[in-house]
Amino acid sequence: MRPLTITVRDAVTGPVLEITGDLDYETAPELRRTVDSLTLTAGQLLVLDLADLAFCDSSGISALISARSQAVEHGARIALATVPAHTARILRIVGLDQVFAIHANVATATAGS
Repeated sequence: MRPLTITVRDAVTGPVLEITGDLDYETAPELRRTVDSLTLTAGQLLVLDLADLAFCDSSGISALISARSQAVEHGARIALATVPAHTARILRIVGLDQVFAIHANVATATAGS
């Protein structure tokens, strides 16, 4: 098991969260707390950079959905960047690839905003 690390940085479009390690039952609340602590405003883009996400279970997927709900509640948008193949497969299976904007990397996620 790899510990979860969430690094928050600002981009012109809004906050970018770099998520590293395992996003699972034990660590999903940390992502929820981090997103809850953000000050999102209407028109911003919240980007979740999953380049170094090692593992994501159903609790992790639920935390991603919760992040989306938080963003929408504040009038912001959300995008996932650099989604690992294993997580992309899960998102496709459950239809969340139709709910989240998914980009190859953070640069492309923030470029079109």
